[in-house]
Amino acid sequence: MNLSFNETELQVLQLAAGREGMSPASWAGRQVMAVAQEVLVPVSRDAGDVLRELVAARVHLRETVVALRALTSTGTPDAGLPQAAAAVLEEALGAVARVDAATCAVMRERRPRS
Repeated sequence: MNLSFNETELQVLQLAAGREGMSPASWAGRQVMAVAQEVLVPVSRDAGDVLRELVAARVHLRETVVALRALTSTGTPDAGLPQAAAAVLEEALGAVARVDAATCAVMRERRPRS
């Protein structure tokens, strides 16, 4: 099999291979096999934006869940707790909605493999 790359693609390939201590040919071969074995499913360039949003939303969701747990684990009655808990809960629900929307977008991007 012959592969050809333009200069920019070759630089990306060399950087990726260098990060893993491999030759560019070995790294490319490993990626080709991963795709052939359906271990790695390539996505379009546009899906990269969606995946970045999904990752950001998941990070935000984790932080919000930690804050919500901290508010509810005090065990002491606090007059400000219900309002604060409601605000954190709204943040958590917003983050969940973002994760769901991003996940749906990624799923629409994927094509069934034959």
